Amino acid sequence: MHSTELVFDYDSTAFARTVERSVAVEAGDIEGDRSDATVVRDGETVTVTVDATDLTALRAGNNTWLTLVEVAERAASAGRQSR
Repeated sequence: MHSTELVFDYDSTAFARTVERSVAVEAGDIEGDRSDATVVRDGETVTVTVDATDLTALRAGNNTWLTLVEVAERAASAGRQSR
């Protein structure tokens, strides 16, 4: 088994909560029997742990979760600016 922890630190708990809630719904919903992910928030930090059976699946899982977090960050930033 191979594993990666992707750790994202934010400037506020509210922003971290928004990102975490946006991506956590995808945990377990993304199809694939070679990788799995969990999303946890602790204050201003969001951690995505990707577990995979092989390095190719780990790379693909990392790319997927990095993209999901990036989109959530952009959406949260846009929401913050529109207020």
